[in-house]
Amino acid sequence: MSENYMAAERLGKSYEGRTILAGIEATLAPGQVVGLLGTNGAGKTTLLELLLGLTPPSEGQARIFGHPSLDVPQREKALIGYVPQRDELLDSLSVRQHLELFASFYPEWDAALVEKLTVEWSIAPSQRIGKMSPGERQKLAIIAALAHRPALLVLDEPVASLDPLARRRFLEQIVQISADPERAVLFSSHIVSDVERLANIIWILRDGRMRWQGDLDTLKESVVRVHVSEGSLEAVAAEFANVVTSESARRGRSSFVALRDQHEDWAALEQALTGRARFEKLGLEDIFLELHS
Repeated sequence: MSENYMAAERLGKSYEGRTILAGIEATLAPGQVVGLLGTNGAGKTTLLELLLGLTPPSEGQARIFGHPSLDVPQREKALIGYVPQRDELLDSLSVRQHLELFASFYPEWDAALVEKLTVEWSIAPSQRIGKMSPGERQKLAIIAALAHRPALLVLDEPVASLDPLARRRFLEQIVQISADPERAVLFSSHIVSDVERLANIIWILRDGRMRWQGDLDTLKESVVRVHVSEGSLEAVAAEFANVVTSESARRGRSSFVALRDQHEDWAALEQALTGRARFEKLGLEDIFLELHS
């Protein structure tokens, strides 16, 4: 099996003359849990579909387990679990029939896990899928994706319709999966706190391009809000290579957000600016908002 479970190589997608994604370079390796962030329209779902080979790229290439995503052998396909934003469940079947159908395709199907989750999530096996609520359908889609214990799990907004208890139990399942160094997870979510809790790698899309790709701790160490005294904003900001945003003076103080350049030594800079500036570290949600300002 390839060292990387997924890879994007100069990946791009255009539609009717509009560029949706361009120049995406990314990899997903075993043991990684990647949280994909981006505003609506940033291209998150398109990126997931390109990586999975569900839509052809306009440029570049995507790979799964070393194979072109559009031509993945059946043996490797069986190692993938996917929950799309809009489920593809069969409305005419009952929950039991749907899960039995899925089980017939996967020799590694974990019936005990299916039974555990259907009980915990109050999914009745006899229930007709066409009569299920959006939250119940999402629970069933997640169960079907988890049941064959995939090496690669891809989830597009997996908790959007889940109630708080189901969301907590889903997060527990992802924590268990992430403990296995031979498995990898890629998921998008608008709930930044979930991403911060689960992911060890962050991808941030903005305007169809990868704004950030790297581990969460490095991201947190690479963005800082700098508070300065009145009249010092421009002079202090000039000491930084990449000022992302600035704020107008409030109560005699101003601040700006900076993204660290690879050659900058912020520890030395903070010491040099003692008395003129105060550095504030940010959480993932604030970082995400600042990078989209």
